[in-house]
Amino acid sequence: MMPEREAPTDLLTEVRGRIERLQGKRDELVSQQHDLDFRLNSIDSYLAIADSVTDALEQLSNDVFQRELSVIESTLTKALQEVLDQPVVFKATASFKRDAASVEFSIERDGNPEDIMRGQGGSVANVVSVGLRMFAITTLDERRHRKFLVLDEQDCWLHPDLVPRLVRIVHEAGTALGFQVLMISHHDVSNFLRHADRVYQLTPDRGDGVGLELVQNDTDVMVTDSNPV
Repeated sequence: MMPEREAPTDLLTEVRGRIERLQGKRDELVSQQHDLDFRLNSIDSYLAIADSVTDALEQLSNDVFQRELSVIESTLTKALQEVLDQPVVFKATASFKRDAASVEFSIERDGNPEDIMRGQGGSVANVVSVGLRMFAITTLDERRHRKFLVLDEQDCWLHPDLVPRLVRIVHEAGTALGFQVLMISHHDVSNFLRHADRVYQLTPDRGDGVGLELVQNDTDVMVTDSNPV
């Protein structure tokens, strides 16, 4: 038996259905092409200004960095002049190479450069080191780092008459910035009584330990802890 041929009407309907499906697919692809063209044009627009934006952000970063250096310069200049009573000016010069910044520190007196490590017999380095450490701590994440600064013999090159000035500045800066500061010094405790919250004196005893003495700055009396540490 010969298979029955499909009726012309049914065949025409099927062909029309296929054509409509192909047209729908074509319209979908055209719409997708339009979306891709729009996205590519947007990307081209961003790429066209990318270099300008990068340069602007880099310049902004440099400007912010320079302003921070200006604050450091003025603050440390004031600290140096108040502690040393000398016309010393602190300088911080930045240079930018290969997306990295480097800073050179120096001092000037009447416009003449001086060695920062030898200025005032090392006293300049004492003061500058304290200031830079404090600035460094302010950049740390407070959620992970406690504002606690230890200054070990930071006044070693200072004349005893100048030590109270350094203690005052450290106390004022620590209070303003919310720091807890521990200063260790070989200078006489009297240099710390006025500006320190608490003063302890460690002295060797006749045994194997070290005596701990709390010096009261309000009554100028010394209370000795009988238990060595």
